[in-house]
Amino acid sequence: MVDLLVLGGLGVDVRVRVPALPLPAADSHTVEPIALRVGNTGAGVTLAGRALGLRVRVVDTLGVDPAGDLVRAALARAGVPAVLAEDRGGTRRSVNLVDPGGQRTSLYDPRPWRGSPPFSPTEMAELVRGARHVHLSIMDWLVPLLPTVRAALPAGVGLSTDLHDWNGENPYHRPFAEVADLVLVSGVRLAERAASLAGTMAPRTVVVTRGADGAELYPGDGTQVPVPPVAPPGPVIDSNGADDAFAAGLIAGRLRGQPLAEAARYAARVAAAACTHDGMEYPPGLLPTA
Repeated sequence: MVDLLVLGGLGVDVRVRVPALPLPAADSHTVEPIALRVGNTGAGVTLAGRALGLRVRVVDTLGVDPAGDLVRAALARAGVPAVLAEDRGGTRRSVNLVDPGGQRTSLYDPRPWRGSPPFSPTEMAELVRGARHVHLSIMDWLVPLLPTVRAALPAGVGLSTDLHDWNGENPYHRPFAEVADLVLVSGVRLAERAASLAGTMAPRTVVVTRGADGAELYPGDGTQVPVPPVAPPGPVIDSNGADDAFAAGLIAGRLRGQPLAEAARYAARVAAAACTHDGMEYPPGLLPTA
């Protein structure tokens, strides 16, 4: 039995520190050393959850390539067991441009999956039945398996997903939104439409994250609960992975029996602490565990 099963979302990030965002027009810029490290959303939730003391397992595809080896090594260092299938298209990767204030823009190379799902319905159902909570990354290979995941959930086991900067219209995201109990989404593209979007997804719980401005919690009963922003405990170094850390904190809080609003406030503290660290491999004690 594991506390958290993360499905999909492993990859590598190429982190580039830039003088400003948007990047000033120029033929070239001299930058600090460019870092290659474990990244992408599933890795962010996995490693933050592990740093919070959860027993975590991750299931995904990786290429047999140096990028995949980097991910495998990071999971091994964190003590996270992984169920991995070979992706002949290679390991997913992102280029993250990070400005001096820690804000970022990500250029994502998804390496689309080709062919049948890499795991059978029987394999997936067995994995789901061994978890206290399941979190979905919005990977293409998962779409045909979503009904299996939903049907295999034991009573009382939560199912969450992060739709990132969904605008409420892109049809790719909707199957994940419809199958989950807890939906996280960035407010970047929602503007003032967050409440109406949350209303269309009731009775699901929706959390709209707004970075340094906090978050909004929609419990699915027509109410809205503000989640106040939390000042980071140190200088902001890198906001990449903050939303993933928020998701891990929210899941951890709920698994520990916290009411939804309390768990969301705890998640905000976790995300704020994550911003003070460069990368997703969090040192012991960085993320608050209580």
